[in-house]
Amino acid sequence: MHSFIVPFRKCLPIWMVLAGLLIAGAPLRAAHATEAHLLIEADTGKVLEAENATFPWYPASITKLMTAYVTLTAVKHGRITLDTLLTVSPTAAAQSPSKMGFRPGTRVTVDNALKMMLVKSANDMAVVLAEGVGGSIDGFSAEMNAAAQRLGMTQTSYVNPNGLPADGQISSARDIAILARAFIHDLPEYEYFVHIPSIRYGRRVTHNFNKLIGRFPGADGFKTGFICASGYNLVASATQNGKRLIAVVLGASSGTMRAVRAAQMLERGFVNNTLSWLRPALGTVDRLAPIAAAPPNLRDEMCGPKRMHPASDEDNDVVANTSATSAAVMSFFATGTQPPTLRPVDMIAAAPAPSEPVIVYTGPTRTGAAIAAAAEADAARDAPPKAGKRGKTARGKRDGNAAPEAKTKEKSKKRLSVTIDPKTTKPPADAKPAASKKHDAKRTGARPASATGSSAKPKTAESKPKP
Repeated sequence: MHSFIVPFRKCLPIWMVLAGLLIAGAPLRAAHATEAHLLIEADTGKVLEAENATFPWYPASITKLMTAYVTLTAVKHGRITLDTLLTVSPTAAAQSPSKMGFRPGTRVTVDNALKMMLVKSANDMAVVLAEGVGGSIDGFSAEMNAAAQRLGMTQTSYVNPNGLPADGQISSARDIAILARAFIHDLPEYEYFVHIPSIRYGRRVTHNFNKLIGRFPGADGFKTGFICASGYNLVASATQNGKRLIAVVLGASSGTMRAVRAAQMLERGFVNNTLSWLRPALGTVDRLAPIAAAPPNLRDEMCGPKRMHPASDEDNDVVANTSATSAAVMSFFATGTQPPTLRPVDMIAAAPAPSEPVIVYTGPTRTGAAIAAAAEADAARDAPPKAGKRGKTARGKRDGNAAPEAKTKEKSKKRLSVTIDPKTTKPPADAKPAASKKHDAKRTGARPASATGSSAKPKTAESKPKP
C-alpha cells in the first residue's frame, strides 16, 4: 500500500496542473459557444450537468413558455378564464409562421389558443394571448419581464410574446431552467398544456415539436424554439421512479439533434451512477454565475447557403428507423419498463407512441358532441383553400381553358356534380379552344355560369358567339 501512495503523491502536482489548465480553458471555450447544455433536478434545482449554461442566448419560441406562464397565472388569479374569448387582430394575423393562419376577427378561447401555441408553436396565437391579457404586445412584454425579474431570471429580457427575432430578446439555459421549475411548482394544475402529444384542427393533425413526447420514457414537457440566430433550442422534462429532471439544449443543429442531446442528458441523470461523488458539486441553478457576453449568432450555420433544406422549428427529419426500434418503443409504453438496449438516438428516430389528438377549434367553449361539430365546421371553412366562394364567378372565365374532367370537380357540397363520360361521341362545347377564346373575349361583362353543374353544359353550348 505504501509503495502505491508514494508514486500517487508524486503525480499529484501533475494532475493539479492539468486540472488548472482545464479550468482556465473553460472561459475560452465559452467565448466561442455554439451550444449550451444544462441538466437540473426539478425539485431541488441541483445542477447535474452544465456547459455554457449562463451564456446569453436567443430563446426563440421557448419564449412562449413565459407567455403561457403569464397567461395561466392570470387565469389562476381570476383576471381571465380558460373560456374567455379572444379576437385575432390584424397584428396577430400578420405574424410569420409557424402559425394557425386565422383571419382577423376570428375568435378563439384562451384554452384553445394555449394548446395551439404550445403544440404547433403558433406565433399568431402568442400575440392573441398577449393582446388579450396585457392589452398590447408592449403591455404583455412588461408583464413577462416583471415575472422574469420576480423569478430571478437575471439574464432574460423580452420584447415580444413569441420569440420571433427582435433586439433585446435574450435569455440563457440557466434562466430557461428556472422558468421551467417555476411552471412546475407554481402552476401544477395547468401542466397538461406542456405535454400534449398532438392537436387536430379541422382535418389537420399537428404533432408536438418536442420529439421526446411519446418517445422518451416519462417525457412530460416543455417547449421547443428555433430562429436562424439561435439554432434549435429545447427545454424538456421527464419523470422516472418519482424523480423529475429538466434538460435545456440551445444551439443544436437540427430538431432531431436537440432531442437526442436532451435525451442523452436525461438518461445520464436517471442512471444510478455509483461514481457520482467524483464529480464536482455544481450547486443549484440559481447560483450559476452569469457570463457577460453577446449572444452567439448562428445564422450562417443554420440558414446559410450550405444548408441542405430550409431550417424551421417544424423540423420533420425524424422517421421510424426500423420496425424493431418502433416495436421496442411500443413495448416500453405497453409494459412501463424501458428496454435496456434502446439508445436515445433510437428513441427519437422511432415513431411516437400512438395517441388521440386533442381537438382544437375556433369560437366559444363547447362540450360533448358540439366539439366535433365545431371541428367539422372549421374543416369545412378551412379546406379546400379559396375554392368555394370564387368558384361561381371565376368558373365562367376558366371554362375555356380547363379540361372537361377539371370542370366536374365541384368544391362546394351545395352544388351538384356531374361525371362526363370521356367516351361520349358528343364532346362538350367548351372543349373547343378557339370557340372558347372568342366566347371569353366577347363576354367579359356577361352573366356568370349557372351554379348547378347539370345545367352548365347546355348553357355553354347555347351561348356560342355568332359569327
